[in-house]
Order: sequence, then C-alpha cells, then structure tokens
Amino acid sequence: MINSLEILINPLIRNRLDSMYSDLKDHNSDFVQISNESVQYFKTIQESLPDNLQHTLFLYEDAQITLQAILESNIYLQGFKDALHLFNELHIAKN
Repeated sequence: MINSLEILINPLIRNRLDSMYSDLKDHNSDFVQISNESVQYFKTIQESLPDNLQHTLFLYEDAQITLQAILESNIYLQGFKDALHLFNELHIAKN
C-alpha cells in the first residue's frame, strides 16, 4: 500500500512543489536573494575551473539536483503520511 501511495501521489507532490517554488520566487525576497547569490557563486566556481573539470562540475550539480528532488518528495510524502496517521488517530479517539 505504501509504495502504491507514493506512486499515486508523486505527480501531486511534484505539482505542489512547483507551485510552492513559484510562490517563493514571487513573494519571498529572502528566497530570491539567496537563490541569486547561489547562482552567482556557482558561476564563479564554473568560470574558475579548468576545462577538464567542467564536466565534473556538471555531474556534481546534476547529482545535487537529483538529491534535492528526492529529499523534497520524501519530506512532502512523509508529511502526507503523518497527516493521515494523525487523522486516523483523531478518528479513533473520537469513536
């Protein structure tokens, strides 16, 4: 059941995370500032590396993005599971 739950709500999680990021970009100046700084730091590192390490940096960035996506999905899914568990506990206590 747990794996099927994950498969079923994965598109929901992705859409919700995309929506949250969009809201952050539009309404959270701290997020925008830190995001811009991060991009500049990455560009500085990228421009400083010799050509033979550019591909390694690309692989590193790709791995970090993949890790972040896995982490985001798992955190969101765990929150969903926690909410279901809490709902069930409240329903049991009510009866």
